[in-house]
Amino acid sequence: MKTIKGPAIFLAQFMGDEAPFNSLESICQWAADLGYKGVQIPTWESRLIDLKTAAESKTYCDELKGKIGEYGLEITELSTHLQGQLVAVNPAYDTMFDGFAPDELKGKPAERTEWAKQQVRYAGSASQHLGLTAHATFSGALLWQTMYPWPQRPNGLVERGFKELADRWLPILNHFDECGVDVCYEVHPGEDLHDGISYEMFLKEVNNHSRACLLYDPSHLILQQLDYLAFIDIYHERIKAFHVKDAEFNPTGRQGVYGGYQGWADRAGRFRSLGDGQVDFGSIFTKLSKHGFDGWAVMEWECCIKSPEQGAKEGAPFIQSHIIDVTEKAFDDFAGTEVDNDYLDKLLGL
Repeated sequence: MKTIKGPAIFLAQFMGDEAPFNSLESICQWAADLGYKGVQIPTWESRLIDLKTAAESKTYCDELKGKIGEYGLEITELSTHLQGQLVAVNPAYDTMFDGFAPDELKGKPAERTEWAKQQVRYAGSASQHLGLTAHATFSGALLWQTMYPWPQRPNGLVERGFKELADRWLPILNHFDECGVDVCYEVHPGEDLHDGISYEMFLKEVNNHSRACLLYDPSHLILQQLDYLAFIDIYHERIKAFHVKDAEFNPTGRQGVYGGYQGWADRAGRFRSLGDGQVDFGSIFTKLSKHGFDGWAVMEWECCIKSPEQGAKEGAPFIQSHIIDVTEKAFDDFAGTEVDNDYLDKLLGL
């Protein structure tokens, strides 16, 4: 058993043009004042990190760690969710996902893909320089538009799609292996890796690569109506990162999982701030601790009701109250005795 580290916060949803959210120094001070001990860094946010420089210079990374450490904070992981998404994009989504790419690559899907691959590789090198062992990302998707099989999917389409996805990711996984860093895919609707089965299909295509791991986020599982606690029991050996995010699912006679094209506040399944949803975090922290997860508990704020400022303020104590300081002794040790083989044989009638 292991004690989970935390609380930490993913900074992606908080960065903005107004203080304290517009610079590394001010947002670190803000996070530390709220009681957070770690920050997960979105690598597309240049005000927080220069990813290419971090990949090429350990000195830069040492200085970045030192600067963040001045606020009593640690870097938990780097994130390439946006760049990872662009590793695999079906043409149906080209225009919309161009928003994640540099202006000079818009309308150039092949060049955009190569840029995304390089960005993720940079993150592996930067993670190594920062002394990190896990990295958060998305898989991207070539097949998502065929998720519901109508019209029918042609035979072999899924297999071909996962082979191509694996071909794009395998060199990246090998690079991360050289860096000693796990790639933690956040299984998520919109990604080809969106549940346990799709993750297993990908694992098969990358030959069960040891670095093809998971970021566990129960909110995306409850919205799909998966058993998010059984997921831990099945995949705990691969779970190397953890987003603490709440959600609720309240189906009606009018809508269910697909949400009827409604905005987030009006969907049956919606994300909530910590403690406002239906996720059983007590059981999650118990299972992860029991299975030996010793990574960070990182709050990701996404809520259609509560403000990010309030969600962040409430998040640190919520996580802290759920972290289990695991015991090193059994509660009944006081009644223990030395092994007496003669006595044991007598009890067994031997």
